[in-house]
Amino acid sequence: MPSPDGNGRLAARNLSFSYGETPVLRAVDLEVEPGEIVGIVGPNGSGKTTLLKIFAGILRDYTGRVTVGGEEVRDVPPRDLARRVAVVPQETVTGLPFTALEVVLMGRHPHLRGLAFESELDVEIARKALERTGAASLASRNIQRLSSGERQRVIFARAIAQEAGAILLDEPTSFLDIRYQVEIYDLVRQLAVGEGLVALTVLHDLNLAAEYCDRIYLLKEGGVFAEGVTDEVLTWTNLTSVFESDVYVDTNDLTGKLLVIPLSHRAKEKLKPIR
Repeated sequence: MPSPDGNGRLAARNLSFSYGETPVLRAVDLEVEPGEIVGIVGPNGSGKTTLLKIFAGILRDYTGRVTVGGEEVRDVPPRDLARRVAVVPQETVTGLPFTALEVVLMGRHPHLRGLAFESELDVEIARKALERTGAASLASRNIQRLSSGERQRVIFARAIAQEAGAILLDEPTSFLDIRYQVEIYDLVRQLAVGEGLVALTVLHDLNLAAEYCDRIYLLKEGGVFAEGVTDEVLTWTNLTSVFESDVYVDTNDLTGKLLVIPLSHRAKEKLKPIR
């Protein structure tokens, strides 16, 4: 990963989208280059997931221009788009009792011709993807009987097996414990830096965003409130304005990255004499 079909650079220009009469995205400009992890953060309802769905080709009734590898998303046939862009949703519901390996093999379908079955190479790619996400032991397990965290690691493996040049991640670690949160984003970093992957991820965990994202787009009411390198975007002024809640922003002494802590009423009362 990525494959020769990757062409992964993502870009949006003057992108707007509405659900019926309700505007969700307003004049968004965004770009992600190979080797970058770019985060999208913002309150619930600010348009984060909608933005990913547009890049994935799920929502097409937008205005503006949205491109993958310089080509307008709406002009790319679905199978071709699936070879360029992989998606890790927040949660996946599987209606049939597939094994974890069978689910990961679904990531190989864009590379198959017609009704061809998966080859030994496809199976090898799928097993390696499970290994990379720490889910090799789950290969023969029924996906419906896995925990939310186990299932999410399998879905991430499916995206890796897809061998696309870009990956869209919608809060991919929401159901994972601390160990696997770190392992998943370490792997995303490895793929970005080592293999030129384009990674665009939605996060609610601002500390994960500070640790792993090269740049941040901070959304508010469907528009870009702030954009740039992480330290310039995740400031007290920006975060309190967008989330309308007080936070404490400092530097992590160990990593040198930003540390963001939401403040309870009790904590804010203690800070009053200091301020």
